[in-house]
Amino acid sequence: MEIKTVGVVGCGLMGSGVAEVVARRGYQVIVSEANDELLARGMDRVRASLSKAVSRGKATQEEMDGTLERIRGTVSLEDFASCDLIVEAVTEDMALKKEVFVALDGICPPQAILNSNTSCLCVTEMASVTGRGDKVLGLHFFNPVPVIKLLEIVRTILTSEETMATCRAFGESLGKTVVEAPDTPGFIVNRLLVPYLLNAIRLVEDQVATVEDIDQAMKLGTNVPMGPLTLSDFIGLDTMLHIADQMHDEFRDPLYAPPPLLKRMVLAGHLGRKTGKGFYDY
Repeated sequence: MEIKTVGVVGCGLMGSGVAEVVARRGYQVIVSEANDELLARGMDRVRASLSKAVSRGKATQEEMDGTLERIRGTVSLEDFASCDLIVEAVTEDMALKKEVFVALDGICPPQAILNSNTSCLCVTEMASVTGRGDKVLGLHFFNPVPVIKLLEIVRTILTSEETMATCRAFGESLGKTVVEAPDTPGFIVNRLLVPYLLNAIRLVEDQVATVEDIDQAMKLGTNVPMGPLTLSDFIGLDTMLHIADQMHDEFRDPLYAPPPLLKRMVLAGHLGRKTGKGFYDY
């Protein structure tokens, strides 16, 4: 199947990044938000990202202008009727995602492929509310989307071989390295990463070492670019808590149980970089 027009539902941090990357590769993009204010904010995020790429020599002004011309914003899902492939990138809330999938199933042409950018939720559950389960899968991009080369393609028990082949080719056309993951909570990366990050938080909670020493030990001892607590702040502690809760509900494994410290930091509004305070002050 040839992909020409791509829809992106949600123009937040992830959705705006997906819209930018897809448009930079020459696709026509329609991106939606709940209202004009959120849409304007998302498009400003795209412009800022592209401007940074130009200033760093990663793109030309001509490429930036062409990319922006290929992106059209909307506040109506009805505009997705011309899309060949849609990436859902709304909040990690299953009820909301299923609502979006029901709407898209009724609006989009029968051959259109519906994808979720979820990082841990059950894609099969989203597919179950549509009449095209064979054309639903997960396309899990990583933040920041223009920088991180990995793309996890999440296959459900309903996804057809043709859909997998089309989405793999699409992902590779974006310059991403594609890996196939099963539809289990956390897929590949988060299933390995989340217990590691939660254990780092437990070390802080148990006063085994300071935040700074834990991060330094892992950076220098394992040659990772940032320590686990810096990374947790970058991801967002509320996002971390949500993913951990989802994985613990599914697996019932203590590895995925969110530490009390994480819960209390989220309750206090200390969510990391996005609020200016987490394990570090920003």
